[in-house]
Amino acid sequence: MLKVLSYSCRFQNVLAPHSLPAAVTRSCTESTSPLLRALNSFRSSNYPKPYIFRAFCSDSSSSDGSDSSSSDGGAAVKAAVGEVEDADAISPNAILPTVFRPDECFTVVALPLPHRPLFPGFYMPVNVKDPKLLAALAESQRRQAPYAGAFLVKDEPDSDTEKNIYDLKGQELLNRLHEVGTLAQITSIQGDQVILVGHRRLRITEMVNEDPLTVKVDHLKDLPYDKDDDVIKATSFEVISTIRDVLQRSSLWRDHVQTYTKHIGDFNYPRLADFGAAISGANKVQLQQVLEDLDVLKRLQLTLELMKKEVEISKIQETIAKAIEEKISGEQRRYLLNEQLKAIKKELGLETDDKTALTAKFRERIDLNKDKIPEHVMQVIEEELTKLQLLEASSSEFNVTRNYLDWLTALPWGNYSDENFDVSRAQTILDEDHYGLSDVKERILEFIAVGKLRGTAQGKIVCLSGPPGVGKTSIGRSIARALNRKFYRFSVGGLSDVAEIKGHRRTYIGAMPGKLVQCLKSVGTANPFVLIDEIDKLGRGHAGDPASAMLELLDPEQNANFLDHYLDVPIDLSKVLFFCTANVIENIPAPLLDRMEVISIAGYITDEKLRIARDYLEKTTREACGIKPEQVEFTDGALLSLIENYCREAGVRNLQKQIEKIYRKIALQLVRLSAANESLSLASDESKADCFVDSSGNMVQEENQSKAETEERSHEDKSDKNTSDNIDFEQEHPQTSNDVLDDSKDTTEVDKAEEPKVIEKVMVSQSNLTDFVGKPIFHAERIYDKTPTGVVMGLAWTAMGGSTLYIETTSVEQGEGKGALNLTGQLGDVMKESAQIALTVARGILLEKEPQSNFFADSKVHLHVPAGATPKDGPSAGCTMITSLLSLAMKRPVKKDLAMTGEVTLTGKILPIGGVKEKTIAAKRSGVKTIVFPAANRRDFDELSSNVKEGLDVHFVEEYREIYDLAFSED
Repeated sequence: MLKVLSYSCRFQNVLAPHSLPAAVTRSCTESTSPLLRALNSFRSSNYPKPYIFRAFCSDSSSSDGSDSSSSDGGAAVKAAVGEVEDADAISPNAILPTVFRPDECFTVVALPLPHRPLFPGFYMPVNVKDPKLLAALAESQRRQAPYAGAFLVKDEPDSDTEKNIYDLKGQELLNRLHEVGTLAQITSIQGDQVILVGHRRLRITEMVNEDPLTVKVDHLKDLPYDKDDDVIKATSFEVISTIRDVLQRSSLWRDHVQTYTKHIGDFNYPRLADFGAAISGANKVQLQQVLEDLDVLKRLQLTLELMKKEVEISKIQETIAKAIEEKISGEQRRYLLNEQLKAIKKELGLETDDKTALTAKFRERIDLNKDKIPEHVMQVIEEELTKLQLLEASSSEFNVTRNYLDWLTALPWGNYSDENFDVSRAQTILDEDHYGLSDVKERILEFIAVGKLRGTAQGKIVCLSGPPGVGKTSIGRSIARALNRKFYRFSVGGLSDVAEIKGHRRTYIGAMPGKLVQCLKSVGTANPFVLIDEIDKLGRGHAGDPASAMLELLDPEQNANFLDHYLDVPIDLSKVLFFCTANVIENIPAPLLDRMEVISIAGYITDEKLRIARDYLEKTTREACGIKPEQVEFTDGALLSLIENYCREAGVRNLQKQIEKIYRKIALQLVRLSAANESLSLASDESKADCFVDSSGNMVQEENQSKAETEERSHEDKSDKNTSDNIDFEQEHPQTSNDVLDDSKDTTEVDKAEEPKVIEKVMVSQSNLTDFVGKPIFHAERIYDKTPTGVVMGLAWTAMGGSTLYIETTSVEQGEGKGALNLTGQLGDVMKESAQIALTVARGILLEKEPQSNFFADSKVHLHVPAGATPKDGPSAGCTMITSLLSLAMKRPVKKDLAMTGEVTLTGKILPIGGVKEKTIAAKRSGVKTIVFPAANRRDFDELSSNVKEGLDVHFVEEYREIYDLAFSED
């Protein structure tokens, strides 16, 4: 449709310079044709009278094979030919000469049309980029033979038609052109633009010249048709009816009808079909199909189909235009009403405008901290306030400036909270919130003591590392409470955008400052306690490296002038106290770890978990569930079983979840039993009311009967199948056990007409623990009560704490020279290397102890680490592997209740390992009495608390021969 618009505009511009007297045009338009009369009814009286006529109309009309007897309009055209020729002889603007006739053109220059075909009776501007072709057209016009053949270019996949068509010559160009085209008159040539007027249909027969392409053509005539055929009449009237619908919606089509009837004359059936197709917005393939069809009826049907599509497109266009117009008008109306409302309020003094109110708000914020705001920040604020007054409230820059001022003025410049450096108070708070962790608490108290002497508590970035659930975040919260600082926590796990740390530039849409600036605005002080959680899980994406951005944030030497990208003014973060948490410090980048002081929290042993569950978790959970202490009794055996069989991890988070699960079930049962007691109480009251009228003896009888019914119903409630948990409830009764409170009264008090109280108490013990939390998840980590040959217990460290790890070896195949080692258990590269080293060391020791043995040389050994679905890797299994191989080779089991850890060199030296506390806790949990540690880890073991070391026989070794003597001793 856009192409139709451009052609229409150019079409009318071409027509304007060529005018004829009104007498000539009247002879063209005065016609009695019914088609013309139908279309003339659409013509608006506002259009100017026709005054232009083209002499070729007579030729076009006479060339129609179907219209041998010309219509009245055509006769009028022929009658006016004389006047036209006279006018052409006088006026220099006449286009067509009287010497050369169109039907004499049998050899024409082929002009390619890239976009759409040219129909007879229509104008078309064409840009000719081929200089030779343009020169040939100009020569034809100069030689008074201003005709060319206009042929549509065929579509080629993956090609630009306009760009490539003029690069083709001769037969290649001919193959790209449709055979059927239009004889076109060259009306004018202006630069490389040629104005064409279509006359009649042509068909290419053969090529005459290659450059420019010249072809021989045959003139095509429409097939004969019956003008009185009812089908043709019906189809033509339907076309006219469709034109009527389109003309009511589009002024462009109305202009086409006006221009066509002015310059061409009346409509007959072939012209009607060509007219409808030419002004439609169909694609060029469909238009070429109309041009090639010589059957008038079929051409009318094709045109009707194209015009019906135009009607549908016009309807959709109207719908879209109407929707957009309604939306725009509604927004304009709302905007005008809002502006009027603002003006009215301003005149009445009810409200100031937006800029004045905003400026007043920002000024009020500044006045509160005017003496504390740094000069460079104050200067920026004043400049932005001045800029805000000059901007329009509706502009986007106004919103950017307003948000920027909002952040600048909302920050707590120079506002600090009063710190409390009372060490005894901090000790009390830490003991209230956490049990154990004496080494961690001691380090924190040292930190607070230094802060008291210095007057400030910054300068160090402390990192709390340990498994999940050991209380790293809650320790940070306790420190903030002890120091009387505002607490702010944000997690950086998975953070991959540097802008989250340093802010976005204000040039971005939706820009915001970084997390620390948001923190300062949120807490309202310039010295908060900031806990950066999961710092070992920092991501790294396309938006930069956040770990590197954290350096400026955390480094005490740099953060005094921290520059946020959004604020673009230095901020003093030196008074902020930063604490970090991590599970594995090895994942923290080295430059960042270098600026931290790491405090390790290894986890809790069973005794510590029991105290934490009793003193902290159980009490807190009971209060959160709304249960009174006298309603529940939680035995130590139940807690111990819960810890050992359900919650073996290093932390206590899962233990808290299990306790919460138990108390939720207890709360549900208490509510159900309370509802049952209320219903029984109502029934008892009704029974009393009935018996009150009778004698007292009858009342006692009814009351006893009610008590029996109460006991029976309570017993039924306890055995109800719909209850989700089988919990032992003990109701108050004169014969109840001593585990519950006895508030029963003597039976003689029944005479006083008092109803006995029913008090429930839930006992959670080791025997009924499965009713609350299901079957045990863990079983004993010790797979073997008596260690068999080739099996040794090792100690391993994981992110969840310590654990025991068996290493098993067995002989698969024996034969001379078949010595080999097969490894399984999803071992990492480090443990695979350890196994190879262990085999080498074991062969050397076996050769020393039993020189005649050829076990390793003649045996294929299979070494396996159980739990093959779990990846295992680490430098601490060497000595365990050697011991397992020697046990298999010498057929001697190792000492009972022995566990070991340590890496071995090829010379038998034992290297130090990590995670001493975690491994000690794991060994103690498995009932191990004897532990072997490298001698270099003696210092780490000595730092453990006494309750962890209690009951353990620990040996520190430097060479593997000491382990051999210990593991294979005769004791």
